[in-house]
Amino acid sequence: MDAEKATENNPGGHGVTLMCRVLGVSRSGYCAHLAARPAAEERALREGELVAEIRQIHTASRRAYGAPRITAALRRKGRRINRKRVERLMRERDIRGITRRKRRGLTRLDRKAAPSPDLVGRDFTAAEPGTRLVSDITYLPTLAGWWYLATVIDLATREMVGYAMADHHRAELVVDALKMAAGRGGLQKGCIAHSDRGSEYASHEYRRLITELGLRQSMGRTGSCYDNAAVETFFGLLKAEIGTTVWESREAAHADIFLFVEVDYNRTRLRKHPVYGYVTPVETRVLTAQDLAPAA
Repeated sequence: MDAEKATENNPGGHGVTLMCRVLGVSRSGYCAHLAARPAAEERALREGELVAEIRQIHTASRRAYGAPRITAALRRKGRRINRKRVERLMRERDIRGITRRKRRGLTRLDRKAAPSPDLVGRDFTAAEPGTRLVSDITYLPTLAGWWYLATVIDLATREMVGYAMADHHRAELVVDALKMAAGRGGLQKGCIAHSDRGSEYASHEYRRLITELGLRQSMGRTGSCYDNAAVETFFGLLKAEIGTTVWESREAAHADIFLFVEVDYNRTRLRKHPVYGYVTPVETRVLTAQDLAPAA
């Protein structure tokens, strides 16, 4: 180390050799530290930029994403990154995804109506869109009273293809949700429409629509979340990620749910697909359609 460098790093004017001897540090080790400092500062700068990206993705996901989905989102942006590194950075800075809580079921068994057979058997997969649907109802609190949401999810893509909202959960609510799913197109003849045994799904109105659309009705057991786990998962996401405990009005709840379904869930939220990796439900539908299209 030359005299000029020694003076720069020791403004008190003490010699480097003397200081190293007093501090019990080797001169070569001190010089190696100085030589490595620019690289360490550059690494710290790059890590700070990465943490800023992680925080941006985490915030955009309503603070719902954990390390796996944040890693996937970073890779989609072109970053070559290891999941363990993301986990470490999130752990060190206390950045956490949301842990979902179990919910209490809403629908009630109609003991007078004969249940349909369970055609799903807890197998919540489908090879093609429009072949297996799952449905359920949940309730959301507002200052004006309960607000109810009926849903229809395509198991092949996990896309929310139909939904309806109202201040009641009569049969017409689930009928409207299924009509929306049918109106978007793509339901194949003989498509399974699965739900629990709630009175809404056992109603004459709902079963009439099932017949008109050429679908096959399937029912799990009322009160068993495992028989309709795919919808339960969505409701868990909705209530954990949307962040509102009680809405000021039903109109506010309606607007938030619409935004969550159509933007956050269907078109933005990443889900790990066994073939395509981390993709959104809409991307899954597009990719599946491409794979199923006959070769020219």
